[in-house]
Amino acid sequence: MANVLAVRSERSLLIHRGLWSNPALVGAVLLTFLLNLAVIYTPLLQGFFDTVALSAAELAICVALSAGIFAVVELEKWLTRRRATYIWNT
Repeated sequence: MANVLAVRSERSLLIHRGLWSNPALVGAVLLTFLLNLAVIYTPLLQGFFDTVALSAAELAICVALSAGIFAVVELEKWLTRRRATYIWNT
């Protein structure tokens, strides 16, 4: 879900575009996050989807990996822009 926020622009960083510049996308990400939590932690949905609750450590790992992917994509965009600026100015 963090990846979709990072890749919605090929060149602009999320911090430059603003998180709320596409409220429908933010809503979709939040809804997806909440539905995932419901499937993981609601007993009725656990039985239907055959899932088990994640521990706090397991959930933290998932969030950290997602944040890591987001950071790598944003870093790649930043480095690409920096390199293009350097080449343009030399």
